[in-house]
Amino acid sequence: MEKPKIRPVEAFPVEQQDQTLICLRDPTGLAAEPILLGMGAYFIITLFDGKTSLPEIQQAFATRFRETILLEKIEELITALDAAHFLDSPAFAERQRRVRDEFLANPERPAALAGLCYDKDPTKLRLELAAFFDPPEGPGRAPTAKRGAPLAGLIAPHIDPRRGAAAYAHAYYELMSHEPPELVVILGTSHYGAGPELFTATRKNYATPLGAVETDRDFVDRLAARDQGDLFADEMLHRSEHSIEFQILFLAYALGARGYQVAPILVSSFHEMVANGIVPASDARVKSFLDALRAELAAESRRVLILAGVDFAHVGKKFGDTFAADRAVAERVQREDLDLIANIERGDSTGFFADILKDRDARRICGLSPMYTQLELLSGHRARLLKYGIAMEPQTESAVSFASLAID
Repeated sequence: MEKPKIRPVEAFPVEQQDQTLICLRDPTGLAAEPILLGMGAYFIITLFDGKTSLPEIQQAFATRFRETILLEKIEELITALDAAHFLDSPAFAERQRRVRDEFLANPERPAALAGLCYDKDPTKLRLELAAFFDPPEGPGRAPTAKRGAPLAGLIAPHIDPRRGAAAYAHAYYELMSHEPPELVVILGTSHYGAGPELFTATRKNYATPLGAVETDRDFVDRLAARDQGDLFADEMLHRSEHSIEFQILFLAYALGARGYQVAPILVSSFHEMVANGIVPASDARVKSFLDALRAELAAESRRVLILAGVDFAHVGKKFGDTFAADRAVAERVQREDLDLIANIERGDSTGFFADILKDRDARRICGLSPMYTQLELLSGHRARLLKYGIAMEPQTESAVSFASLAID
């Protein structure tokens, strides 16, 4: 491999035995295990761009560290990374093909993060999730009475459930407080969608430790037939994406795994539209999807909930900012988030997107595209803020904000 190329993976610092190392992690799960690298090895892989030769990498290392590294050592690093599927190579292409074939052949989407972000044992999981609902931060474990009409929409976090516990609990307590939906259209943030398609569906049932939740395949197929895009072109994105998995998990806890169906749809980034100041509803891909879904929903006789699995701001050094996310930054983020949320409370998609454009999404609102889509579908419906929170990450000098809202 004369000019190695690293795949798009996450890299972040970790402290181990008084030493700073760089952890490489593949969010797609195609490289199953993370790898820890020293700073020298990390410098080398920053040059794995598919254009730089091994002698050029060797020279760059000598210039940076004022010492010579043998080509054999660079080759050993290449071999190790390729064996772990971190390089864009024939070995990775074969790994990708096998995983894709296996995923597409499976009628279920496995619970990818069970045992990692939440307990995989059903009994322990129920206890873990139930504790999220406990006061003082939670709303209580069970509503005492139902409140009138069913919800039209719900916004819930997709941050790690253990960090967003109270916000999840408030969202799903509110769901349990109303007449249950019969169809849940889930709009989840697609963190890794990079193709031309903005919307990605699956026909697969979603497995959870509490049972598999059934996907309404007929609904999804009708939606795909109406939409001018290809809703299944990037179906592999569902394999490891957590934004829908966490909603399915809490649905299974709050409503059980049966008695309703879901339509899981990932929504990719609208960054290009933000950068160019283009209102998403005027984009042909967004308009086609909205028209198709509106038509399907208009024909529905069932109680339908439109659920967005989203987070809000991502700030600090981990996300590319030059500043550390301290308490003062968190207070500013909260003020700006609440201004944005005021548009959701009014059911105002135009105001929502205008607020994003004010600073060209400087806070990196992770749920921008699903929330905008939800607001367009539920135009004019008013929302209520249930819970807001910020997860601080001192080790990375970063922070992530999130919220839950009920849409009546």
